[in-house]
Amino acid sequence: MKKRIIVPAVAFPVLLIALYLIFFRSGAKKYEFRFDKVSQGDITMTVTATGTINAVTTVEVGTQVSGIIAKLYADFNSVVREGQLIAQIDPTFLQQAVKDAEASLERARAQYADAKRNAERTKVLYEKNMESQATFDASQTSVETNSAALKQAQASLDRAKINLSYATIYAPINGVVIDRKVNVGQTVAASFSSPTLYTIANDLSKMQVQTTVDESDIGRISVGQEASFTVDAYPDDRFTGKVSQIRLAPVSVQNVVNYTVVIDVVNDQLKLMPGMTANVRILVGSSQNVLRVSNLALRFQPPAELVDSVKVKEMRESGGGMRGEGMGGGETGRGEGGRGVGQQGGGERFGMMRGIRDSINAAHGGQMSEEDLRTEMRKVFEKMRGASAKQAAPAARITTAKSGTGTRFGIQNNFPEYQKSAYVPVHQNLRGRVWIKGAEGKLEPVIVMTGLSDGRYTEITSATLKAGDEIVLGASSNSDQTTTQVANPLSGQGQRGTMGGGGPR
Repeated sequence: MKKRIIVPAVAFPVLLIALYLIFFRSGAKKYEFRFDKVSQGDITMTVTATGTINAVTTVEVGTQVSGIIAKLYADFNSVVREGQLIAQIDPTFLQQAVKDAEASLERARAQYADAKRNAERTKVLYEKNMESQATFDASQTSVETNSAALKQAQASLDRAKINLSYATIYAPINGVVIDRKVNVGQTVAASFSSPTLYTIANDLSKMQVQTTVDESDIGRISVGQEASFTVDAYPDDRFTGKVSQIRLAPVSVQNVVNYTVVIDVVNDQLKLMPGMTANVRILVGSSQNVLRVSNLALRFQPPAELVDSVKVKEMRESGGGMRGEGMGGGETGRGEGGRGVGQQGGGERFGMMRGIRDSINAAHGGQMSEEDLRTEMRKVFEKMRGASAKQAAPAARITTAKSGTGTRFGIQNNFPEYQKSAYVPVHQNLRGRVWIKGAEGKLEPVIVMTGLSDGRYTEITSATLKAGDEIVLGASSNSDQTTTQVANPLSGQGQRGTMGGGGPR
């Protein structure tokens, strides 16, 4: 009897909760918006890469003769000058080779002298018709043969002396010994290749970073661009340099094509050492003190029930829309930072001017005078014309520039130098769209002209918005929250149902 009473008592509250969730919570869908403000600041476009720090000129000092290392006069980190003695190979066998060559030379001289005397006697007898023509010719040939043998013996002596001089190793350049490969008593063999004894870096106060840049980013790299980098040894220090060379040889790493970019660096404090890994950021474009919006706002696509259809219709009729875009939630934009497609909708210049005029007036609260409106519109069209002119003109042509007679990386270049076309960052005349919340709670579209983007913010070059205006970044509903609770937290989808694309790059 008690069990029959307890079961209905427990089921009744559960039934009430279920009815509440079905009839009350599932009725109207409620949205929560995330807002951001149009800010004013700097936009910086960079290309990131990793590279290795090297000395500008590094020479591997080897030997052209074989032998035993008799003496070493330089060690690691030794500062040497050009022409100073740094190593000595045992010259015993080389000295004997010189003596042998000297003896061969003396023998060749004696044979030449004997042949010359014999030719003179034969000539006297030949003139008196006491020797035949054949004997006279043979004596002259003997002189010529012994003369050639004498020259050969002299050359052998010179070669033996040169080999003996090679046993004494001198520093080829001024610099610092950064590596030593041999020890005293070690035998080096120079039969097929020259063994390395020392590695000398020319000047460690001037370094270079050899970095690899992906083929998708190499088009934005130009000679002369500013670069900054950090090294793990000094994480709080930021070093600067300039791009000095873009090498044409492709380097394939795991089926990805890269190109070597050389950055010249001044190392006055001698903190940088050869072989360090550098995390490089190359500045390819920047804009200072400009209006900017978050890329999330440009990628945000609201559902159709949140959009003010009247405002959307007015904008389309006035030519303020964008071709190929659905104002009520279609995928928009392409390009960096969620920019718009950049194609005008409506096709009429008058409609576009009217749309820009209405946007500017709405951005300033609808209280602008006619003179102020004309001034702001004039600024907008001047920027559009300037951007179109920059986009139409080529940034640079692939030219060959004479490098001059100066040395570069230890090489005296007397030939023209090939350089790829320069990259000029253009404030492209692209169009994007952001959303603002109207007086009735609906979202109204605002068309903006976009410029540079750093992956987090995008520059806006039009006057349709001003600093401090609130724009919508995303929206979440009560149904999205329920869905999110059952999502896998490890899949990267556990954020509250935000509609509007991914986060900053």
